[in-house]
Amino acid sequence: MSFAHADLEPKPGPDIVNAPPSLSENEYSPGVHYTEMDAQRMMSNDDDMIDPATPRDSEPASEADSLKDVLPRDRQQKTPTYDYAYEKSMSHTEAKLFYRHHQLMSRGPEGDRSSSNASRNHHSTSNIVSTPSDAGFANEVKDDGNRRASSTTPSSITGQPLISENFTVPIIQPGSIGSSHEAPLRTFDSHEGDSEAGSGDENASKAHFPAEQLGNHQGAAQVAADGNPVASELNVICRKLWGLLDRRSKYIGLSLQGPEDNPKDNLAWKIYPPPPEPAWDGGNEPGKTNDYQPTEQKQRKMGQNIGEDFDMAECFPLPAESSWVYKLDHNSVYQVYESDDAAGRNQPVVPIPSLRDFYMDLDAVIDISTDGPAKSFAFKRLSYLEGKFQLHTLLNEYQEMADSKKVPHRDFYNVRKVDTHVHHSACMNQKHLLRFIKSKMKKSPDEVVLFRDGKHLTLKEVFESINLTAYDLSIDTLDMHAHTDSFHRFDKFNLKYNPVGESRLREIFLKTDNYIKGRYLAEITKEVMSDLESSKYQMVEWRISIYGRSIEEWDKLAAWVVDNKLFSPNVRWLIQVPRLYDVYKSSGMMENYEQVITNVFKPLFEVTENPSSHPKLHIFLQRVVGFDSVDDESKAERRLYRKYPIPKEWSTKQNPPYTYWLYFMFANIASLNIWRKQRGFNTFVLRPHCGEAGDPDHLAVGFLCCHSISHGILLRKVPLLQYLYYLDQIGVAMSPLSNNALFLTYDKNPCASFFRRGLNISLSTDDPLQFAFTKEPLIEEYSVAAQIYKFSAVDMCELAKHSVEQSGFELPLKKRWLGSNCHLPGVAGNNVAKSNVPDIREEFRHETLVQELKLFRIGRYYTRMPGELTTPAKQQNIDEINFTPSSPISHKGNDVNHAVSKGANQVVEYPPNSPESKVMPFTGPKMQGIAGECGISPSPTPLPPSALLGESAPSISGTGSVGATVARPDDLPEQTIFPGIVHERAQRTNIPTQNSAGNDQDHGISDHGEFPGDVS
Repeated sequence: MSFAHADLEPKPGPDIVNAPPSLSENEYSPGVHYTEMDAQRMMSNDDDMIDPATPRDSEPASEADSLKDVLPRDRQQKTPTYDYAYEKSMSHTEAKLFYRHHQLMSRGPEGDRSSSNASRNHHSTSNIVSTPSDAGFANEVKDDGNRRASSTTPSSITGQPLISENFTVPIIQPGSIGSSHEAPLRTFDSHEGDSEAGSGDENASKAHFPAEQLGNHQGAAQVAADGNPVASELNVICRKLWGLLDRRSKYIGLSLQGPEDNPKDNLAWKIYPPPPEPAWDGGNEPGKTNDYQPTEQKQRKMGQNIGEDFDMAECFPLPAESSWVYKLDHNSVYQVYESDDAAGRNQPVVPIPSLRDFYMDLDAVIDISTDGPAKSFAFKRLSYLEGKFQLHTLLNEYQEMADSKKVPHRDFYNVRKVDTHVHHSACMNQKHLLRFIKSKMKKSPDEVVLFRDGKHLTLKEVFESINLTAYDLSIDTLDMHAHTDSFHRFDKFNLKYNPVGESRLREIFLKTDNYIKGRYLAEITKEVMSDLESSKYQMVEWRISIYGRSIEEWDKLAAWVVDNKLFSPNVRWLIQVPRLYDVYKSSGMMENYEQVITNVFKPLFEVTENPSSHPKLHIFLQRVVGFDSVDDESKAERRLYRKYPIPKEWSTKQNPPYTYWLYFMFANIASLNIWRKQRGFNTFVLRPHCGEAGDPDHLAVGFLCCHSISHGILLRKVPLLQYLYYLDQIGVAMSPLSNNALFLTYDKNPCASFFRRGLNISLSTDDPLQFAFTKEPLIEEYSVAAQIYKFSAVDMCELAKHSVEQSGFELPLKKRWLGSNCHLPGVAGNNVAKSNVPDIREEFRHETLVQELKLFRIGRYYTRMPGELTTPAKQQNIDEINFTPSSPISHKGNDVNHAVSKGANQVVEYPPNSPESKVMPFTGPKMQGIAGECGISPSPTPLPPSALLGESAPSISGTGSVGATVARPDDLPEQTIFPGIVHERAQRTNIPTQNSAGNDQDHGISDHGEFPGDVS
């Protein structure tokens, strides 16, 4: 091993003037010729070979000197991400420190005192880690401030590469995965002997005690204090990522899709028909979810007489007409105004971002997601997260199993599970549909079911026209499974909705708007509801279509639900809007794209203004969760326009792109939600199909303006967006069995990888009619995943809990299913008796997420400039809206656990002694999403550690700690992004307080207002 350049030979000559500078123990100057004797001095195991009289070169060579022997054509250009001279110097420094560390650690417990004494005579400084652990590290801190080295006998050295002169060795203790402890750095210099003799050298007593760090498990190279290029690059990356999170916060806050924005999450929200009372409340959980119960309430047994407990008369009287008005602006977005005068002045309550603004924000997301350094950073963080979970599993698997077994009554089968993505027209399995068709052919063969070609046809005549009888029908005859011939053939998959390949049978049995007004589909829907209620623990969110072909579709759909009494405590609805404008335009049904927007959203604004105008629609919307956008994502999107026209001018036969559809759905939902919340009605979220196939840029739209998405398998190709989905815990409803049949085989599905990395994923069935074989398709989805991905029982229960959290069920129901504090993050919100997820798993997930969010602590890496990345100017009007909810809804009650959000800038306050104030402290503008829940604030003032982790910051092992206090000068430059690296001036001036000297070793939290390792 040689540290001299291989292609450079030392120049011979006795003249001492021409001799190269000798090696200093902690310095290496790139571009300088070293003699063989210098290399031997450095490589020798005997420190006494180094002549202390040899002159030292105390100043490193300049960059010009280091490149003097490099041809201009071969000289690397200095860029923000690469500096050739710096890279070369760091490689040599790394090699030297590895050797020095090995040399020091190889000494036995009775180390050679002569070598130690010789090392004290060196003029340079070397920092060694002394960590209290079971490996035998010992540390002695004297009361008079002097420090002496104790003998060390490490059994193994693990941790980061020792690249900086300030290096630390992390200790991973059993049961403490997720929080790493680092011992104080100890400095050995030439004055140490004098210090031990009582000289009182001030420098000898100075030590830096770093806080709990993230970087010791990043594995990234540490750099010296002057490593500006690397620190600058990572600082830029952190700024960019936080900026993207801020943009998402703006859109989610504006559209009221946040966790506290929906009035139905208030404890006083009336659920009608009410859910059944719990059979057992566990002694602690409240049994009632409704403060108001209708008189003489009808009772029915779950699984029987679906809809008999619904009486439309109980829903009257309806709320009165609103004084607010609405109109469609020139950009085809419905705007809401407080009065006609405000509408005349074009002053909406909250202005919606324009199409241009939306695309500018979208381009910013796409540009950063394709940035090379940012992608590398995100990929390494995701790899670290996956490895960290595997390590957690190795150390805590048996403890998790033991905790799970201690829970009485609860197991995977009787924890609540929500099918977060299932299409209503395919909610039954093939055998169920076949049995229903045969039953109708046997009992009602002469019933008129179809009018076609000017003729009324009975059910018997329909089957005679296709030459089939009830006896001929079988699963193979129906041919509705999509397992063999539909891979990458979405056109064939759509044909699988036609029983026996006949569209007329689909119209009869699987449509809501047909000659018999969807009666057959309502009957089979009740049968599926009965099965769900009998299982008790399975819930669904069925997606049903509004095509936008006619403005009457909403009233027909609402009448179908209300007239057939399709109400069940296990069922909620989402509205899916197929992206089929090109089909409508080609058939001459409409002139431009604006007509689709009008047909989809105008009835919703009408019923919000005056519920009496569409009474059945008003009742149905109380069970509607949100909107979905569906179609084949793999279709090519050819851009014909340099600048997209407004919908009124989009009159070509080409379908608008995915991003165009999503913007106008978002914009109109945002306006609608503002009005509905002001009236005390439930609001809606946007949960589209996204990332199943096609352009990965679709995922950028999902990140920017959607509450959650379905599928998302293309996240595996865009690591930065995947990392952002993790940071904000955006819900992803994955359907591996569906993907296996259409776009991605099961073994390549990233579902298991996403779960290990900590993404907020849930399992869903998508289309049981095409993919399922059993009566319980959701259990089938879980069972296949458990077999293929080797999910444990705890993993399955965690996925089930995610599905409930992602779902649109009312918060009172979620509290009944998951515990009364389920809205709180981490262990505080976990009730193992309800979810069967051990606290150790929840604590690991939450602390890992909080540590990742510390990467983007504004006070450390990015100081917000005035006016930078702010919400629209008029967004603050949301705070000024006087929300007057209709009875019996009360948005703001006495329960401090619930606070209704008023936009992205609301500050949620709790009483000082409440549990929430300790778990979720907010010291600045609230960020929507998980960043806000964890208290990560974009305030320019750095938050103290207690403001982020609460008054106590327990590790995974459950042992809390209070950090030590370290003083620092006010004028120190920004710290580098790597852990354990402190600016050289901080090393000279940071002095631990006397009160914390005894606790620094174990806790190591500094009083910088920072966490020294919170970024890697």
